[in-house]
Amino acid sequence: MELINQTVINLTIFVLAIYVGYHVVWNVTPALHTPLMAVTNAISAIVIVGAMLATGLTLGNQGKAFGTTAVFLASINVFGGFLVTRRMLEMFKAKKKAGEK
Repeated sequence: MELINQTVINLTIFVLAIYVGYHVVWNVTPALHTPLMAVTNAISAIVIVGAMLATGLTLGNQGKAFGTTAVFLASINVFGGFLVTRRMLEMFKAKKKAGEK
């Protein structure tokens, strides 16, 4: 018999990761935000590959459903990250004058 349930330990780690992640990202200066988004997109791409492999190797229907959901959610994260990065880069471009093309 365990003194502490494994689910409680996993939930505690999850909550602490959310807390630390929030404070780390919140304190990033705007100049570093775009490189941080690029790294986040790369990590999400790795998550997509891992979810695809896990989905393909899973035998049960429930595992395949969760794997497909993971691929879908990670792809939304990647595409959203690229859109945010593009919009941020456009903010730093020099504005065109009235006579220029």
